[in-house]
Amino acid sequence: MTIDAYINPDFTLEQKMIFLLMNIAGVLLCVFIIMGGAVISVSGVDKKNRKRYLYDKVGNRVQRFYEMIISATSVMAFSCAYIICNHIYSLLKDKAGSVEYIKFSGFISVWEGWKDFVLLLLICLSCVLNTILDKLIIPLKFINKEEKATVRMLAMFYVIFILFYLNVIGDESEYSPVMLYYLGLMVGRFVYFDASFGDFIKAIINVFKNFYLLAFGLLITGILCYFGFSNGYLLERNYYLIGAFYTHLFMLVAVFIIHHSHILYLFIRKPKDYDTRVSEGNNEYVSGEDDIYEEDGYKNAGYEEEYEDYDEEYEEYDNYEYDEYE
Repeated sequence: MTIDAYINPDFTLEQKMIFLLMNIAGVLLCVFIIMGGAVISVSGVDKKNRKRYLYDKVGNRVQRFYEMIISATSVMAFSCAYIICNHIYSLLKDKAGSVEYIKFSGFISVWEGWKDFVLLLLICLSCVLNTILDKLIIPLKFINKEEKATVRMLAMFYVIFILFYLNVIGDESEYSPVMLYYLGLMVGRFVYFDASFGDFIKAIINVFKNFYLLAFGLLITGILCYFGFSNGYLLERNYYLIGAFYTHLFMLVAVFIIHHSHILYLFIRKPKDYDTRVSEGNNEYVSGEDDIYEEDGYKNAGYEEEYEDYDEEYEEYDNYEYDEYE
């Protein structure tokens, strides 16, 4: 039961660099596709405001994709921790009466009586890790709290899908307890004690609006895992879940490099008159998004001049009616 049982000691630095470059290329490919979709979606906006809207929309959509990777990595980290602890427990049980069994008897008794609570604690720690990553390590300022909550929930479904697939292909470990806990958390996101039918419908709509992020995440994970296992960077004997987790670690490093290098600004430049504001309540908000960008969680702003024109027109009409009656 050494750490070599869960890693590949022959994974050289050169191979790690190659794998990291593959991850950077994969993440960038998804980002460019998302950027292309944003460019198409703002094609109908007048040229005066198009650059500002495009900058906001690209930033929002790309950072939601980053949040998907961050959340999936956080969830998978503690899923792996649970699986490894469960595996160690199984190995020790098979050696009942041995020196190792006696040495780790405390761990065995705790795991037998409290493993469900340990899993719950690990899930809570994954939420803490997620917050540290997207607030401090890779700060995401283009998305608000509601969007983060939706993407984090999708990340749980993302991990559930991976665990279900690993069960289907016959991985030796037992993933059912982890899957059930995450499934329960997902259901709780949709149906809670004071939820209205409108809240339920809104949550469903938000999930479908962000479903393409889930598709991108699963696609890039599948390709990179296949590349890693086929080239010996990841080992089947260490469980496929461990290999998927290592892949996500490299994806997380790739997101960190891309985010802090500001490489996207070479393609989508920040407008000179860009105005950053703070929205009502606790939600973060960036400059002037209007009705057509409601899907990205922004508040309606940016038509202040138009509203002023409406006010002046209404005031003239009101004065005309008043004069007529006099």
